[in-house]
Amino acid sequence: MIDLIRKQRYLIDFTLSSLLRRKGKNLGLLLVYTLIVFMLASIMLFTHALRQEAGMVLQSAPEIILQRMVAGRHALVPADYLEKMGSLRGVTDKKGRLWGYFYDPTVKANYTMMVDEARGLTAMEVVIGAGIARAKGIGIGDYISFRAYDGDAFSFQVKEIINPVTELVSSDLVLMSERAYRATFGVPDGYFTDIVLKVRNPREVRKIAEKLSMRLPDTRPILREEILRTYDSIFSWRQGIVFVLLAGAILAFVIFAWDKASGLSAEEKREIGILKAVGWETADVLRMKFWEGAVISLSAFILGYLSAYAHVFYGSATLFEPVLKGWAVLYPEFQLTPFIDGLQVATLFFFTVFPYIVATIIPIWKASITDPDAVMR
Repeated sequence: MIDLIRKQRYLIDFTLSSLLRRKGKNLGLLLVYTLIVFMLASIMLFTHALRQEAGMVLQSAPEIILQRMVAGRHALVPADYLEKMGSLRGVTDKKGRLWGYFYDPTVKANYTMMVDEARGLTAMEVVIGAGIARAKGIGIGDYISFRAYDGDAFSFQVKEIINPVTELVSSDLVLMSERAYRATFGVPDGYFTDIVLKVRNPREVRKIAEKLSMRLPDTRPILREEILRTYDSIFSWRQGIVFVLLAGAILAFVIFAWDKASGLSAEEKREIGILKAVGWETADVLRMKFWEGAVISLSAFILGYLSAYAHVFYGSATLFEPVLKGWAVLYPEFQLTPFIDGLQVATLFFFTVFPYIVATIIPIWKASITDPDAVMR
């Protein structure tokens, strides 16, 4: 066992010396290799972290959202629907909710306006998201104006700015009192945008949704798990778009790496012939070239992955942020919590490291089984 370890150490020492003799070629390959791993790892880390972040934020969302549908479109829900649905076993809370969208022409962005009575807001106070505060250049105590449905303008004092920790979903959010909301959008008393329900046991959510559809046939229940799946699909779709955009660069790298790995230079063939002539066996040559490919590919993988980790979790994924976040104007700024998926790492490792090592072994094997004298000539 000790002899085997010593032999492998000697092989690695010789491999490193061989790499240094052709440092120009190998450094160029390492740079391109690292860049490809960096781009792929950045996309995978960023989208996975966004999925996890959205899941954590939405854990506090209601289990069921009930919308009224008229002619296939979302309509206001009468307050008496809360009584019509009756008592549902497992439902711990149900209430009407008021929310909508407001377009601000000054920043060319939509705000999400929502009523939040729990904050004790007066008719002239609002709470805004951090993205709105940055876009408008306002802070706590300043005033923000909204034009109502009838053309009148209302000014509200900013009481609070929402915690940036939740900026992924609150960047464009405006919280106000019920009175202010109804005056701004012209929603009459006795109507809500939708109804939300809290369910004690998650396994009962689908059953309760079925009962709601039977008691209120003109409504559509939306489950929290469906919202989470939608977020996951959106991030996967955006990740796919970036992968497609990078397909040309990845294909160019594959061709470049295959050419470098499989095309032996005259100097390399001569080196193999000399090694065979001085007593090296075919297995020794294969092991040496295996270590050569492993050193390059593993170094590129480690450098690329660590660079991607720093880029995503410490540099806010600057290169891919506009595509993957998706906001048109109010880009949220938040520090992602590092999440690493072992399966993703293994998949990236397999598709970036394994093919290169295989590509180095095949031509070396062909050269190593050839007569040394013929190889050197």
